[in-house]
Amino acid sequence: MILYIHGFRSSSQSAKSQQMQQAMASKGLSHAFAGPDLPVSPKKAIELLTDTAHTLCQGRNISQLTVIGSSLGGYYATWLANKLECKAILINPCVYAPRDLSTQLGPMTYFHNDEPFELKAEHIRELAELFVPQLKHPKKFFLLARTGDEVLDWQEMKNRYSGAKQLIIPGGDHGFSDFEKYLPLVLDFALNN
Repeated sequence: MILYIHGFRSSSQSAKSQQMQQAMASKGLSHAFAGPDLPVSPKKAIELLTDTAHTLCQGRNISQLTVIGSSLGGYYATWLANKLECKAILINPCVYAPRDLSTQLGPMTYFHNDEPFELKAEHIRELAELFVPQLKHPKKFFLLARTGDEVLDWQEMKNRYSGAKQLIIPGGDHGFSDFEKYLPLVLDFALNN
């Protein structure tokens, strides 16, 4: 079972979300995949993700779940995996979301539609409450980071997830535009380990 968590200003329409959905469908596992659109409020996003995780598992052991998070979704995935003691795959994750998103306050629109929203100071406080000081089970985490990430520092990612499986790839970009190439590794970790 896989719960995909998109990044800031993104949606279930992102390329990585769509690729994950298609990969799961090709394995006959559409029923074992969820990738909801998240509200701007981190508190509400975590509530939705927690509910979605439990619904997806439907009575099965939640430790069989893998949460996959990109950018801000990686921050949420870290909190969820630590709380639920399940696996997490982090794609260019945001390590210090309150710091990084505090520069984004104000009105804006989502990338995949023109729907407006506003990031507020209260959302930054909610993000701070979700910070995980220490990973309970680092071996349940898999970090995929690009050294060419133009938004976040890959070295912070590497340090934050020390003890986890790591794939640090030279070059690339924050959006991990060649993600499809790494899908077999992602699915193997998510479904087989």
